[in-house]
Amino acid sequence: MSARFPAFYGRARTIVVRDPLAEFLGAADGGVIEYSYLDAVKLAGHSCPTVAAAWLAVLEALQRLYPAEMPERGGVRVELRGALGFKGIAGRFVRRGLLVFGAPIQADLRLTRLDSGQWVEAELRHAPAMSPELATALRRALAPGAPREARAAFAGGWQQRVEALLA
Repeated sequence: MSARFPAFYGRARTIVVRDPLAEFLGAADGGVIEYSYLDAVKLAGHSCPTVAAAWLAVLEALQRLYPAEMPERGGVRVELRGALGFKGIAGRFVRRGLLVFGAPIQADLRLTRLDSGQWVEAELRHAPAMSPELATALRRALAPGAPREARAAFAGGWQQRVEALLA
């Protein structure tokens, strides 16, 4: 089932960044990633004036920080004056405190239903161990002045590990 969204989402300006980690790991050609307002809506789980205002504020701030170059993802610290979390609407839809790090649980991850308290734990599926060849490719790719071919060889091998995990 494919979700349908209002057409105006597609007319909003996009944010294009260069992500050196995405480039290094071969996740995006040249590390260039374009984010749309729809991406923000999907991650927030909704669209509202606050989400739209935040989108526009980030667009403007990135244009001011990087007036003549592409913004670098991972090269900007974000600080917020306001309190953490969405407080909901009339006591409903509260999303504060739903992500917890360092939880005292047995597995890697626990999901808990807020309505019933029922929970399940899950272990992360780990990728196959890095082969000696890929480890060598990593060292070559990290070397100062590493040629593009060395970086591309590592990135290709890295993404093969990801593909194997998702298969």
